[in-house]
Amino acid sequence: MTQGKLCTFLVDGKIRYGLFRPGGVVDLSARLGSRWPGLKEVIADGALNQLVDAGTSFPLDFGDGEFRLVPPIESPEKIICVGVNYPDRNEEYKDGQAAPSNPSLFIRFPRSFVGHEFPLTRPKASQQLDYEGEIAFIIGKPGRHIRQIDALDHIAALSIANEGTIRDWVRHAKFNVTQGKNFDGTGSIGPWIVPYRSEAQLADIRLTTRVNGEIRQDDRTSRMIFDFRRLISYISTFTTLVPGDVILSGTPTGAGARFDPPRWLAPGDIVDVEAEGIGLLRNGVVDET
Repeated sequence: MTQGKLCTFLVDGKIRYGLFRPGGVVDLSARLGSRWPGLKEVIADGALNQLVDAGTSFPLDFGDGEFRLVPPIESPEKIICVGVNYPDRNEEYKDGQAAPSNPSLFIRFPRSFVGHEFPLTRPKASQQLDYEGEIAFIIGKPGRHIRQIDALDHIAALSIANEGTIRDWVRHAKFNVTQGKNFDGTGSIGPWIVPYRSEAQLADIRLTTRVNGEIRQDDRTSRMIFDFRRLISYISTFTTLVPGDVILSGTPTGAGARFDPPRWLAPGDIVDVEAEGIGLLRNGVVDET
């Protein structure tokens, strides 16, 4: 089977999905949309690999520059984010505490994310826009109380995220970070999803974040405090995971807030988040208008 890059994209104001290939994209929604309205439905049917194989048999429908990539999963039921999931990231807090025994979690809204090569928005309310490069994975098989031994069977695909954060707004209340994590257009997901096939595909992914070409974050998923099995099992203890749910697995050390002085993102900056075997997610930065 061909290693495929399945994407959701925008042409003439219409959302479509297809197979990204060198030089452009194959519009599979034009051919299969009556069966699968979006990639979420393809995932629910367990048909991602079937879609990749179909896309290799058709010519390109749109060339580079004729479409724009948007977040791959339209309207996921849940976007769940993991905090403090790399050892050096835990040490950044300098609170003298060992790594937590359970993952820290919070929720993001779909509207807070844009796609590949769309700009992140620095809001009027704050200049403290920060970056967080992460591996995202998409649930394919529903489940509740999932055992760790079975957990990876519930993954459909992998992607990349920049879990952009408005730092001062995560301190507006005593116990939550919801506000600072959900400003419109402050994060990104994409450029596409890559179907998940084996544990080797995600066990030791190198994840790097660059700002204007300078490496700021660089780590590997093999060092995560809570691995993918543990995250799925833990999250499914309290909520039913369903096809299309997106889970962001945490960011390494090196976010802008941890520099002295802090290095916030500003209009004109370019942020690249790159993950081995998945791709590169790129976003500029603009001010809210």
